[in-house]
Amino acid sequence: MEIKRRPFQGVLNILSFNRHFYVIGLGILVLIITSHVLIAWSDLLYWVIVASFLYGLIMPLIVSAYVYDFSGYYDFHWLKNCALEDSSTNQILNINAGFDETSFIIKNNFPQSDLKVFDFYNAKRHTEPAIIRARKVSLVYPNTQQIRSNAIPLKDKSVDLVFLLSAAHEIRSHEEKVQFLKECHRLCKPTGKVIMVEHLRDFPNFLAFSVGFTHFFSRKAWKKAFESAGFSSFMESKFTPFMSVFTCCP
Repeated sequence: MEIKRRPFQGVLNILSFNRHFYVIGLGILVLIITSHVLIAWSDLLYWVIVASFLYGLIMPLIVSAYVYDFSGYYDFHWLKNCALEDSSTNQILNINAGFDETSFIIKNNFPQSDLKVFDFYNAKRHTEPAIIRARKVSLVYPNTQQIRSNAIPLKDKSVDLVFLLSAAHEIRSHEEKVQFLKECHRLCKPTGKVIMVEHLRDFPNFLAFSVGFTHFFSRKAWKKAFESAGFSSFMESKFTPFMSVFTCCP
């Protein structure tokens, strides 16, 4: 099945899923403008505050459009650097947090491989409003299975490739992340790989998302989690200044 993305679908998704932030932000901006009309206070301070609010509202949308709509993220050209093969004997997993834009694309890129899709979303633990809204419009790959993050129902050393594409950060607890990655480690064949794509809590993403960058985790936090889960390698390559591709081997 070929998935044709609409123009600006990525940035429209971000705007839709995080609309509560934009409603609150615009509401505060209206109050600031109103207060400046009614009360005499520094014009310089007023314009600094207005510019800061506009930057915080607009810049995430510009960066999201760049990353998700213009960088080729969903064309999967970045996979060429991961040295992956397609074979009828390969077992591939794509694990998401309830919002799946990639499984059909993965299948198109690996038509001979056996692809299984798992969803670890837990309404009690993963409470971000954005992911709750995203689930309502997500495509569902055939036979997608709901799982617990610490129990993936497959045999030891049975998987060649695990994709974690902009999903693992929805596991907020470090302990839960480690348990989840231990399951991924258990499933991987000795030659298997985990491919994780994530924004990081770093300076470029701070410039892009301001305080919103705290929704992501640092490279150091991910490295610690993978090492605690037993992975022997943790290699990073950049896909745009705002996204990292991690290739991890058991």
